[in-house]
Amino acid sequence: MERSSKNTKIPTGEIEVVANEIEVLGKCKNVLPFEINNEQDVREDLRLEYRFLDLRREELHNNILLRSQILKTLRDKMDELGFTEIQTPILANSSPEGARDYLVPSRLNPGEFYALPQAPQQFKQLLMVAGFNKYYQIAPCFRDEDPRSDRAPGEFYQLDFEMSFSTQEDVFKVIEEVVPYTFKKFTNWKVDEGPFEKIPYKEAMEKYGIDKPDLRNPLIIQDVTKVFENSDFKAFEGKTIKAIIVPNGAEQGRKFFDKMGEFATTDEVGAKGLAWAKLENSGELTGGISKFINEQAKEKLEKEYGLTNNSAIFFIADEFEKAQKIAGLVRIELGKRLDLIEKNAYRFCFIVDFPMYELSDEGTIDFSHNPFSMPQGGLQALENQNPLEILAYQYDLVCNGYEMASGAVRNHNPEIMVKAFEIAGYTEEDVKNSFGALYNAFQYGTPPHAGAAPGVDRMIMLIADSQNIREVIAFPKNKKARDLLMHAPSVVSKQQLDDVHIKLDIK
Repeated sequence: MERSSKNTKIPTGEIEVVANEIEVLGKCKNVLPFEINNEQDVREDLRLEYRFLDLRREELHNNILLRSQILKTLRDKMDELGFTEIQTPILANSSPEGARDYLVPSRLNPGEFYALPQAPQQFKQLLMVAGFNKYYQIAPCFRDEDPRSDRAPGEFYQLDFEMSFSTQEDVFKVIEEVVPYTFKKFTNWKVDEGPFEKIPYKEAMEKYGIDKPDLRNPLIIQDVTKVFENSDFKAFEGKTIKAIIVPNGAEQGRKFFDKMGEFATTDEVGAKGLAWAKLENSGELTGGISKFINEQAKEKLEKEYGLTNNSAIFFIADEFEKAQKIAGLVRIELGKRLDLIEKNAYRFCFIVDFPMYELSDEGTIDFSHNPFSMPQGGLQALENQNPLEILAYQYDLVCNGYEMASGAVRNHNPEIMVKAFEIAGYTEEDVKNSFGALYNAFQYGTPPHAGAAPGVDRMIMLIADSQNIREVIAFPKNKKARDLLMHAPSVVSKQQLDDVHIKLDIK
């Protein structure tokens, strides 16, 4: 081949073919809706409508190949650890598990419905009763939830696993074996080794304002309410006051502080304002609300909270829970805008000791995490403690600010199970009706068991360093939960509705 005919800018630039005859096996009858070999920005809905073309694009194509390799690695590792892969039903029963069910009408049983499983929760516990001591599967889960960039609408997959005669620590060891191994195989970033840091839920909320903290961000939240007990600053009166100290933050100009104030007062964050001050290298407090910080308060902030010269300090004042939430969002934004996030690293932690119960919007007691969890202290705690003070053996795995797995030591005792649901407003009859199979099975000698379920889609998204979970799913739905390629959901015929005994009443 002539050297001058080479074109190293394209994949086939060094190949020359001399053709005697050409036969087109698959004609392209239409103009392409977008360039396939050019990774320019294309409107996402257009990409999803022509997903079969979009999947030809190099980056997305490689993501799907990566997904296949990661799934194989997860299966190989679980097999190596002695787990048995078992499939559980997709057509199941409806039960209150935190999100809305997808309902499937039954043709053979008029007026009755299946539900697509939100998780294989009850089935995997029944497998423990059945004597399969180490179960797993790459399980499809179906929840009618609003989409997010890190949450696929409708359906997702998780590495679901459960073990008999196991503790919380046993589950952690499996995760610490499988997850870092998988990440290391497919990335050259720094990956935390086990054992991962364990952070109680209460501490996570106090230090990070969120139960899925990004440990790559060095900033922490501190409660300075006592420092300003006698403050003349009206915005602090009667409020919980959270503070975030930013080393070298005094170097930022006024525009930065104004922009942070604008961020904090958006509807998404919900602050009434964002107070701040600088401690200059001279040791003088300047800017923002510095005139309301007396010498005594300044000394406390320096000695007890770590305020140093050339630092900035941000204050959030509100009702306790709201102050925590706002401070958490401000901390995340400060980390981004000041470029404080550690690069090329996966930082893992377990959030532990979740509260068993919480107050609903209506003021009633409700489960805060997983209704099938074992309360810490067992039956005695349920009978004698304030429900809102009872902790559960529940835990989440967090990676870089994303919840990557959730799990618990399960409640295997029918007496404790009934009492736990009774506190949340369910009768024993309700438990029998909603969770009849579990309730019945637990009468026949159930081993203690525990498990977890790392989210596969989210894991792949993190390994691929993608900001959008739809980029690691072959045929995802859009932001409105629509499949633009297959035109779903769609209207069905009257005959189809008649077959399943449904009559629509749409206004």
